[in-house]
Amino acid sequence: IPLGRLHAHHACAQPAELAPGIRAGQIPGQLDDQEAGKRLRRVVHRPYSEPILTDRSIASRETAAEKRRLILAAAVRVFARDGYHTSRVGDIAEEAGIAHGLLYHYFPSKEQVLATVFRENWGELLEAFRRVEESDEPADEQLRGIAKILLRSWRNDPDLVTVMVREVARSPHLQGQVDEIREGFLTIQRVIERGQADGVFRAELDPRLASWIFYGGLEEILTGWVLGQLPDGDEEVARAERTIVDVVCGGLTARGVVSA
Repeated sequence: IPLGRLHAHHACAQPAELAPGIRAGQIPGQLDDQEAGKRLRRVVHRPYSEPILTDRSIASRETAAEKRRLILAAAVRVFARDGYHTSRVGDIAEEAGIAHGLLYHYFPSKEQVLATVFRENWGELLEAFRRVEESDEPADEQLRGIAKILLRSWRNDPDLVTVMVREVARSPHLQGQVDEIREGFLTIQRVIERGQADGVFRAELDPRLASWIFYGGLEEILTGWVLGQLPDGDEEVARAERTIVDVVCGGLTARGVVSA
């Protein structure tokens, strides 16, 4: 390409004179101005502009995700401390250290914040339940594993458990989440059904009712800790794990089978 024809200082430069009947671009090594501009843009702009935009967009997404996590963590602390119904969006923003208006960029309402807290944390619990269910452990040990996951969550994050037990379970705003809640009970039910099929649990018992009894016992223990009605030290948590499993699995276990 004759670079002089594209040089910025030759704004009035004209295409080189061609022989009659020959158009620009027909001579080998020579391009018309329009085609040259297209190729130059492909060569110059693509290697530089796209990676820069990609890096910026990745950094922006990471910043937004971190800000979102910050808001949710602050909401859990506020809801656990002050209660959901008496808390304001401004309280969450202040706890998170952000402007009130910025919170609305991520969540349209306080109700949506609570729904997100439930959905994301319940999803993590369901995934932990599935890993237990897919393990090679016998059914009674799988129930023991599920009990440990739920009860030890109190020691790991008491604020979150307080919100899940005191606010989420009694919130009319979360009726649309029943399918997600049901999946937790279905996981426990499948474990019990497998124990019945393997001869570990009594075949005559209703596995659906048994799953609700098992989960209900665990939730009531968590509620006792949230309300301060049961001791919740490390030793007491371990004792609760043993007691719930012994009581439920003792009633489920088929005659002649020794529970682990």
